[in-house]
Amino acid sequence: MLQSVDKPESEKSVPVEFVPPRERKTTVGRAKLLAKVILQTVLALIVLFGAFKGMNYLISTKPDVPKRPVTEKSYAADIVTVTIGDNTPVINVYGEVTAGRQVDLRALVAGEVVSVNPELKAGGIVAKGDELIAIDRFEYEGAVTEATANLAEARAALVESRGRVELQSANVTRAQEQLDFAQKDLERAQDLLTRGSVTERTVDERKLLVSQRQQTLEQARNNLALEEAKVVQQDAVIKRLEWREEDARRQLSNTVLKAPFDAVVRSEAAQVGRLINANDVVASIYSRDELEARFTLSDNQYGRLVAESGSVVGREVEILWYLGNQPIVYSAVIDRVGADVASTRGGVDVYARIETSPSETPLRPGAFVEVRVPDRTYANSFSIPETAFYGEGRVYVVTAENRLEEREVKALAFDAGSIIVEGGLNDGDSVLSTRIPEAGSGLLIRPIGQPAEEPAQPAGNAPAAVSGGKE
Repeated sequence: MLQSVDKPESEKSVPVEFVPPRERKTTVGRAKLLAKVILQTVLALIVLFGAFKGMNYLISTKPDVPKRPVTEKSYAADIVTVTIGDNTPVINVYGEVTAGRQVDLRALVAGEVVSVNPELKAGGIVAKGDELIAIDRFEYEGAVTEATANLAEARAALVESRGRVELQSANVTRAQEQLDFAQKDLERAQDLLTRGSVTERTVDERKLLVSQRQQTLEQARNNLALEEAKVVQQDAVIKRLEWREEDARRQLSNTVLKAPFDAVVRSEAAQVGRLINANDVVASIYSRDELEARFTLSDNQYGRLVAESGSVVGREVEILWYLGNQPIVYSAVIDRVGADVASTRGGVDVYARIETSPSETPLRPGAFVEVRVPDRTYANSFSIPETAFYGEGRVYVVTAENRLEEREVKALAFDAGSIIVEGGLNDGDSVLSTRIPEAGSGLLIRPIGQPAEEPAQPAGNAPAAVSGGKE
């Protein structure tokens, strides 16, 4: 049950402003945080000040330590001694071995193969004059026999013809004598007719006899001419038959095919029992003593060689055939230059004749070889390692004090790790051959193999000992 109570004015309380609890808490927190920051800042300043004072104390009270004087750095390097002279670089090119003399042997007659040389096979070696194959000789021996018989017949007929010529010559002589007698008889009859001792009929009879003797002489002469012509014809027949006999004998000799030179068999196509025709290829061979190396010289290389001697023919070269890691070296002489410029290979084809001996490992066509050709000779030049050449033409000479001195040179040619130069070098100079990026005039060098030395410092340039000062 609610009751309303009225209180007196004196008992009534004074009104108080209300503050939320959260606002009171935030104000107190900010005050604490500010006090904490101030305290930390003060402590940090105290620590820094103490460290600074401690460091100054340590620096001011540390003992003096002597320092090692600064020494100049030296570089260990190789040096080479150069000499002036005539230097000939070597052109290294590659080529292929080819057969300088090769031929396909063909059968000259047809027939059955009755024998084959055991060496007639790929890679076999045959000597000049060795019998390679033999063809059945029966038909060719018969041809020789027939030709010989025909020739003997023709020669017998020639003897007969010459006998008839001699007979007709005698007939001509006899007819001439009879004509001479008849003419003398006619002359006597004519003389007697003038004297009246004989009649004209007798003279006419003598004239008829002379005419008959002339006819007999002319006939004998014609017969002699015919017999002489038969002798000429028989001589021609004999010559023809002699040629036929020679041809038959040649065909008989062609039944044996022989090697025309010392050779290596590249391929063969003949076996015993095979029937071959004339002009069939029996074997392909090449000369084992006439091998060549074909290689290509660039236009610049060929031009240098021609400019020096006028021709490359006759220049000696070296041929290297690599079997495994060990090269076999052969001597060779440039024999000729290709007929055309090898535009596809960018140069000129050159052929060098290889000189081989039975004691050396035999080369084979198709072998890939290295060819070393002497280049142009440069007089009064120096040969230095490639590592000694800097920039566009600088080298460094090592002086007596083991310091570098720069020289200017001109590169003439490269030669398998070396460069041929001319210019600012003297005979006997020691040239730096080790590549040093810091290379320059005055750089100290210690030749490899010499002990390191402490170089004397120039006056006024010796570094002083550094000591710590007090604050």
